[in-house]
Amino acid sequence: MMALVAAAAAMIGAQEPKCSASAKECDEQIRRFLSGRRYLGATIEERNPGLVIKSIKAEGPAARAGLKPEDRLIAVNGRPLTRATTREFKQILADARETGVLWIIVGRGGRYLRLQARLEPYSREQVNRIVAAHLAQSHSGAQGGQQQR
Repeated sequence: MMALVAAAAAMIGAQEPKCSASAKECDEQIRRFLSGRRYLGATIEERNPGLVIKSIKAEGPAARAGLKPEDRLIAVNGRPLTRATTREFKQILADARETGVLWIIVGRGGRYLRLQARLEPYSREQVNRIVAAHLAQSHSGAQGGQQQR
């Protein structure tokens, strides 16, 4: 079921339904999975080699830290990212969840910048949007954990 939840949180934008659980089960599992978890508020894209920030959530932790789209991630918390994958980046975020602090070195406009970001808990509104997006994309006619008839 945890694979389902991870897929649900990550698959926003998928074209066809991929979920075999009921809408209610997904609603509950996604909310449980995101409860107490923290987020950065940035979409990361693999560019061969390395990682680049694709987009930033307005007023999110990444924006407050000064991260910008097209910043190239050089290192986070002392771990080099010049040849990293998004999976490796996600592991760094997972490792930092206890303190929530990220020291990030980015390449921007030919310069290196050192920024500090703090991961923040998902708000109720964010969780509701994630659940709604999953239900809309993977559960035809579902809303708020209930099947429409």
